[in-house]
Amino acid sequence: MVQAVGAISPAGRPQTSDPLAGRVVVIDPGHQLGNHNFPAEINRPVPAGGFTKPCNTTGTATNRGYPEATFTWQVSRLLAKRLRGLGATVRMTRDSNRQDRWGPCVDVRGRAGNAIDADLKVSVHADGSYARGARGFHVIVPPDRAPWTDDIAAPSMRLAEALRAGLLGKRFAVASYVAGGDGLDVRSDLGTLNLSDVPTAMVELGNMRSAAEARVMTSPRGRARYARALVAGIREFLG
Repeated sequence: MVQAVGAISPAGRPQTSDPLAGRVVVIDPGHQLGNHNFPAEINRPVPAGGFTKPCNTTGTATNRGYPEATFTWQVSRLLAKRLRGLGATVRMTRDSNRQDRWGPCVDVRGRAGNAIDADLKVSVHADGSYARGARGFHVIVPPDRAPWTDDIAAPSMRLAEALRAGLLGKRFAVASYVAGGDGLDVRSDLGTLNLSDVPTAMVELGNMRSAAEARVMTSPRGRARYARALVAGIREFLG
């Protein structure tokens, strides 16, 4: 059963022999399948770290209509299952992928994990760039910006570097269309990152508009590879 933020894990306390026993990880599957059905709700301005932004967006999709919300949900569930198998306590920011639901808003996502002093939070997304030849992953982190993210900027960058290593280790390539070319991007405009008090990163796992990457994303084997890559990155960060 997938857990909502703040829910009690049905597995109870992790066994001390498990490598991630005692660790708490928040997973944020980007968007929600029904966001497009609730324009008033998702366009409502919410706090985003010194400014406001719309509550949420619809996300993107492959050229054949496979939604980002479904991709992030499926990868996140695989990720959560693997982490729980290693003894971690996992919290999810949403517990469904349905047309009759929306959100949660970026301010709720941003604060997820703060009250429970989570070890880290990973927000799972995919991009929808129309740039010619755009493909590959990149990891987004918040800058050192007081009073919002100055306390988590350094550990968040370490988390991003670990996630990048995990993705490279599973033969995913860094984004060909993001400035810098190293697979890392620092942004101050994302409420999901700005409102976090725990180390956090947002992973854009690939470009859904790339036919080659869409084939991986729509494949169960491909999604499992993404999940294994994220587990490897999280384990490296947690030591």
